[in-house]
Amino acid sequence: QVQLVESGGGLVQAGGPLRLSCAASGSIFAINAMAWYRQAPGKPREMVATLTSTGSTNYADSVKGRFTISRDNAKNTVYLQMNSLKPEDTAVYYCNLATTTEWGTSRYYWGQGTQVTVSS
Repeated sequence: QVQLVESGGGLVQAGGPLRLSCAASGSIFAINAMAWYRQAPGKPREMVATLTSTGSTNYADSVKGRFTISRDNAKNTVYLQMNSLKPEDTAVYYCNLATTTEWGTSRYYWGQGTQVTVSS
């Protein structure tokens, strides 16, 4: 079993920073990528940032220059540093883990989500 535990969400004023963390634990053979997604009320879930095992990153256009994804390999933890937050960043943020099993198959896992609310 693989578990993802997210933390760091909360209420912040517009323009402020917030850092999310997601710790992965359990039987993980190989990590291909870790990512953050978000879902605002009435909207579909969208990719925010991804970080592959080779260090490549990808960001949604709406967060480029404001958000930074990083990872502590020793702790199997991924972070999302969010700066210059805007009210439109308000959403539930989900951690996603893409893995390869020892049999060569792909498995994907989601965290439980953490609420981020940005007040104007």
